[in-house]
Amino acid sequence: MSRNLIFIGMPGSGKSTVGVLAAKRLGMGFVDTDLLIQEEAGRTLQEIVDQDGYQALRHIEEQVLLKLSVENQVISTGGSAVYSDAAMRHLKANGTVVFLDIPLDVVIQRIGDYSLRGISRRPDQSLSELFDERFALYSRYADITVKGEGLTQDQVCEAVVKASDPKSET
Repeated sequence: MSRNLIFIGMPGSGKSTVGVLAAKRLGMGFVDTDLLIQEEAGRTLQEIVDQDGYQALRHIEEQVLLKLSVENQVISTGGSAVYSDAAMRHLKANGTVVFLDIPLDVVIQRIGDYSLRGISRRPDQSLSELFDERFALYSRYADITVKGEGLTQDQVCEAVVKASDPKSET
């Protein structure tokens, strides 16, 4: 059975970009679960948050992840995937979870106005508080952590490929 490579991390950490690079490099397919969520809901992530609230987005995300049954894929999850223990257990059952770890200032630099990103957070929660809350979850579920600060996306991809290859010396 071919195992998946699952990317977790904050918005702006490179899950989609590095995911596509890793999929090409490893000859795997690529799945962006944010796109699956939008397809399922018929709306953008931001529209879901605006219209129904962040909990609705997390619920739809959990349902989409639990239905996902793929092999030999690089899977880019939404930043809030880690709020569902059931979904993370489902993904880990047939894959290696890679946490793309970037510091808060890099998140801010990369995503700019996060109010437009469809980020699942409580209305009273700052990005800094969200970052701290999620960091603990990302760390808990990660099989591999790759620090992306100061690296190009190609370098992050290279680090992921090295770390996830059981034949390479780590």
